[in-house]
Amino acid sequence: MMNNDIKLQNLEKKLKLNFSNKELLKNAITHSSYANQKKKVVFNERLEFLGDSVLQLVISEYLFSRFTEKPEGYLTKIRSLIVCENSLCDIANGWELGMYMNMSKGEEITGGRNRVSILADCVEAVLAAVYLDKGIEYSNSFILTNFKEIIEKAISNEMILDYKTKLQEIFQQNGEVNIHYELVKFEGPPHKRKFFVNVLINDVIKGTGKGFSKKEAEQNAAKEVIDNQVGVHE
Repeated sequence: MMNNDIKLQNLEKKLKLNFSNKELLKNAITHSSYANQKKKVVFNERLEFLGDSVLQLVISEYLFSRFTEKPEGYLTKIRSLIVCENSLCDIANGWELGMYMNMSKGEEITGGRNRVSILADCVEAVLAAVYLDKGIEYSNSFILTNFKEIIEKAISNEMILDYKTKLQEIFQQNGEVNIHYELVKFEGPPHKRKFFVNVLINDVIKGTGKGFSKKEAEQNAAKEVIDNQVGVHE
């Protein structure tokens, strides 16, 4: 178990920056479940609120400047893809943010370090910490560098939000096929249940997925199949 100083140092290396105010980063990676068990511990929800606005501003300004002829509707659509929960979770996974977070044992046991919503919120909190510590110009560069791949995928229409629908489009373009999602098992108490699902195509298992709802598990199973297809994003 890393102590807090080492944890912050390692995360700074991962983020490739050095905070002047370490408390900002510490607060950004502290979940409310951890703060609820401690006295006078600041958690990341206020930073999350600010980080969301910083991210929206940076991405909006970038798209506004890059696409001078595009209408508001187009810019809004692309921005929504870039700043959506799944995109933020991808950023969190790239930073391995889950392993650095401070959270209660209960939250950790029930999968908190891998939960999409928690990771997405933490990314926003980290962005707020960067903004407060380094200012808007640095934040602008930091965000555009870290979100570069996601931005380009959104612009080139390579981002998939509904994997089940995309899977159906891929496999049914040459004729009708039977796609079926099968619940294999579930674990945990009713309020923190994890579901495990197989996706079968013409009765053959093609992928597996897990999640904290059946819907999330099915989407992850479909995503696994899509990721294994050659040329899907071409």
